[in-house]
Amino acid sequence: MCGNNMSVPLLADAVTISGAERETAAVIFLHGLGDTGHSWADALSSIRLPYVKYICPHAPRIPVTLNMKMIMPSWFDLMGLSPDAPEDEAGIKKAAENIKAIIEHEIKNGIPPSRIILGGFSQGGALSLYTALTSQYQLAGIVALSCWLPLHKAFPQASNGVNKDIAILQCHGEMDPMIPVRFGALTAEKLKSVVTPSKVQFRTYPGVMHSSCPQEMMAVKEFIEKLLPRI
Repeated sequence: MCGNNMSVPLLADAVTISGAERETAAVIFLHGLGDTGHSWADALSSIRLPYVKYICPHAPRIPVTLNMKMIMPSWFDLMGLSPDAPEDEAGIKKAAENIKAIIEHEIKNGIPPSRIILGGFSQGGALSLYTALTSQYQLAGIVALSCWLPLHKAFPQASNGVNKDIAILQCHGEMDPMIPVRFGALTAEKLKSVVTPSKVQFRTYPGVMHSSCPQEMMAVKEFIEKLLPRI
């Protein structure tokens, strides 16, 4: 394997679960606000496939307007969590470039874009949607948990069309008090205007709040297995 992790800042200290055999695919998964890559590395290790590499980077620590400017891990600044809240456009675009650098690093190391899934939870899921839909590489799919599409008014124009046929698994807890399931449903409808509508799966989970659940993790596992079969 060639390529130096130090040239990609987020990769240098990312939590990476290496494959138990030759790695032929990668899942890059982005955590939510105030979290680190460790919690999702643990969750993904319970559904891991032996030929897949899982990369869970840590967000930089920045002041977050929504939380009284407290400094915490955050991919970009958040002003609100409603569809019409103002957004940190520059921060979102910069964060997407940093994730694209991870994707490029994996491609240079021999994993084709068609064998890479980008995913995330909450703010991380939002960033994974924005990054994949504006990527120059044709990726395998997106896992978008309890999240929304940032800068949604810019779509479908902001999408360059490379990922018009990308598969999207969007999941949401029906009792989510942070990002209401209605916002998730609006996001799913918006995504159908950006990609082939039949490629968007929107699943909701009764009784689940702003978190994951075993049924959701099984859906994620099946989605990854289907898109990244053993080769």
